[in-house]
Formats: sequence, structure tokens, C-alpha cells
Amino acid sequence: MQRRRGRQSKANHERWLITYSDMITLLMIFFVVMYSLSKVDVARFKTLAESLAAVFGAGGMVLESPGPSVIPGSPANQVQDEIEKTQLDQLKNKLENYINENGLNAKVSVTTEERGIVLSFQDDVLFELGSDQLTPQARTLLDKVAPILMSTPNYIRVEGHTDNLPIRTAKFPSNWELSAARATNVVRELITVHDFSPQKLSAAAYGEYRPRVPNTTEENRHLNRRVNLVILRSKFAGAEPQSAGKGNEQGMGNTPEGDL
Repeated sequence: MQRRRGRQSKANHERWLITYSDMITLLMIFFVVMYSLSKVDVARFKTLAESLAAVFGAGGMVLESPGPSVIPGSPANQVQDEIEKTQLDQLKNKLENYINENGLNAKVSVTTEERGIVLSFQDDVLFELGSDQLTPQARTLLDKVAPILMSTPNYIRVEGHTDNLPIRTAKFPSNWELSAARATNVVRELITVHDFSPQKLSAAAYGEYRPRVPNTTEENRHLNRRVNLVILRSKFAGAEPQSAGKGNEQGMGNTPEGDL
């Protein structure tokens, strides 16, 4: 009996090894699962997004109203940035192809900045000197560019810039008014002629105070007289005022002339 009790006591002391091995196995499985969840296959996610866009008719734009990620810098946020970068690169390529095919490189440029894609028109492409009225050439250009810009869900900011030569007329007391009128007229053209959503557009006037190059020569002043169309990255959407609701939406085409 004593020998039997001794063997049972020895066996009981070794049972902790079973519990320990089970715990180690479960921990290993837990960390493997956590590691796999932290890895997102961007290529597969992009393929899935494009397939869903085709099915639901989104025109290749899945994130029509991209919202902020729950956790900044999370894999979901990184995937969203990758998808948007691809979309903006495609948009830039289409704009560059149109510019090159029509020999507009000296008058129109497209660049990538931190804030997004910048499509820049020299002022004489769109307006006569000192005027805010779009020329026939400007309307033709916008007829070609607008369908390309329509494909993006991102906000578009139209920016007016002038050189530092003073202007003092009854209509334009300063360059502020001239740059604002030019930007607003481009916005109006996009809305009334090309059916852009007014909530998607905004106008900004910088006058002479955001020059591309110093206003030291006539050539430099010519470069500074421009209108930029900026396709803003969605990470900057939070800086844009948000609409209170669709019930308050109102297009510029329905706005009385005296309100502008």
C-alpha cells in the first residue's frame, strides 16, 4: 500500500506539465492569430475594392465619402491611403495625357503635392488680361478636363492668383477681387455647364500673395497669374466645412445673380 501511494504521489506532481503545455500552445495560437490580423494584403484588398466598385457602379471609386480611420495609422487607414493614391495617380495620368496630346505643356501643368493633385492654368489660357470672363478657349479646355475631374469623389478647390501689378478699377479695386472673381467664375462654369455637385467645389482667392516665383520680371509675373484646380486628398477633408444636411443643399445654378 505504501509503494502504491508513493507512485500516485509522484504521478500527481507531474500533472502540472500537461496544464503548462496547454497554456503554451494556446499562447502560441493567440499570437499567431494576432500577427495574421495585423497584416493586410493591400493588393488583395484593392482587387476586392475594384470588384465591388464594378458591381455597384461606383465608377472605380469605392470610397465615395471616405471617413477617418478608427485608429490613426491603423492597417485600415493605410489601405485607404493606398487606394486613394492609386486613384489620384490614375487621374493625374489622364490629365497629363490630355495636356501632352494637345500641346498645352507651356500653359497647363499638373503636379502632385502633399495636399493632392494640382492642375494649374496660366491666366491667359482662361482669361484676358485684367478680366474675369472665361474665353472661348477656356470653355473648350474645361469641356475636356471636366469629365476627367468628375470621376473623383474628392473635394476640388479652385484657387485664383495674380501678380503684384496693382489694379484699381470700379469692378476690381484690388487683386483680391480679381482673383476671387476668376476662381468663382470657374466654379460657376463647372456647376452650371458640367453639372458638378456644388458641395464638391470651393473657391479661394490669394491675390498676389502666394506667388509661384518672385515678381521680379515680366516672365515671372506671367507665371504667377494662374488659376489652380486642386483635387484635395481625403485626409484634408476634415478641414472643409461640412454640410448640415441634404435638405439645405443648394446649387449655384439656382442662386440669384445678385448673391454672387
